[in-house]
Amino acid sequence: MLDGIDAAGLGDALVRRAPLPVDDVDLLRVHRSDHVEALVELDAAGGGRLDPDTTMGPGSWQAARLAAGAGLVAIDGLRNGDAEVAFCAVRPPGHHATPTRTMGFCLLNNVAVAAASLADAGERVAIVDIDAHHGNGTQDAFVADGRVLFVSCHQWPLYPGTGAVDEVGTGDGLGTTINVPLPTGAAGDTYRYAMDVLVVPAVERFAPDWILVSAGFDAHRADPLTDLGLSAGDYADLMGRLTGLVPTGRLIAFLEGGYDLGALADSAGAFVAAALGVRYSPEATTSDGPGRHVVDAQVVRHGLAS
Repeated sequence: MLDGIDAAGLGDALVRRAPLPVDDVDLLRVHRSDHVEALVELDAAGGGRLDPDTTMGPGSWQAARLAAGAGLVAIDGLRNGDAEVAFCAVRPPGHHATPTRTMGFCLLNNVAVAAASLADAGERVAIVDIDAHHGNGTQDAFVADGRVLFVSCHQWPLYPGTGAVDEVGTGDGLGTTINVPLPTGAAGDTYRYAMDVLVVPAVERFAPDWILVSAGFDAHRADPLTDLGLSAGDYADLMGRLTGLVPTGRLIAFLEGGYDLGALADSAGAFVAAALGVRYSPEATTSDGPGRHVVDAQVVRHGLAS
């Protein structure tokens, strides 16, 4: 992925910062103490299996704490004017980790930790999740929290089996969860359409102070775990539609999934370049995919029809 970003020719435009481990105060904004304690105990034992998909090795806990802390380092850097946008190139991914459990390779929810810190500081936050898998952990963290808008475009059906059209939030968060479950083969034209008529209008209506992007590149057509049809050029378009929705210095993207190494390199390069206003497209955009009917139905459901 880092090679892909370098291939975009961004050079001196990039300001590189090392992450710092997240502390317990910030973790406990999202995760229950027993969840954190279980991870600490398993780390002390040298690692082991947490759930059917997720295993800890000897370095996993430190890596997870750095990944969860990266967003907080990015927030501080953007607030200080060090850069105009941030991309957290981190693993493990995070968006499947719920407040109470690990799931799907995720130990801690990186984007949720950053969002909770911002929300507790009085900021309004929009999270846009473009990973091929639904960000169930992020949704669970904010499903009843009106301070955070969560929008997810994902393949349906697919692991983890959540993200249906009628999952719209509860309590104070009613209406601030928007899911776009797309069929197998959905391509760039469907995603661009979803951005134009649903995602961007929803974000504009919510009027966030910050946008956080769960940038999963496993919706790429070459990914071995999914059946969507995006290309690196499509990812450039998606990021291009999100820039400008908040003031400069208020957008952070977090790496989530992406399991074909060539697709990951090309997509990350195109995505980060687009965040900086540079057009880099190692692959052509895609079209003729299904799913517009899902988008249209969600536009009506969420009151965004013009």
